[in-house]
Amino acid sequence: VQLVESGGGSVEAGGSLRLSCAASGHTSSVNCMGWFRQAAGKEREVVATIGDPGTTTYTDSAKGRFTISKDNAKDTLYLQMTGLNAEDTGMYLCAAKLHTYGEYTYWGQGTQVTV
Repeated sequence: VQLVESGGGSVEAGGSLRLSCAASGHTSSVNCMGWFRQAAGKEREVVATIGDPGTTTYTDSAKGRFTISKDNAKDTLYLQMTGLNAEDTGMYLCAAKLHTYGEYTYWGQGTQVTV
């Protein structure tokens, strides 16, 4: 499975961005996908995940502001982000795994978000 993120950029506080993650390869085997954030000097953290059949989870800071979704026909994962603030700054990475348990196996290169 290959993952390619896009949609990052610089935005003022309070603004919005929509990130996309295009998946290719054996995407039918993917069970869970997620968005992670890597901020400078901090550990990578999960932002939001989506499983099969569409169960979502969010980190506390993302609840009410971010929405994760998936278009299976396009093999694309999205993260709609609103009300952005400086703490949302970081490299956003898309990840996928084949099972509901275990570590994420497939990772994209990331797309930078700067607020």
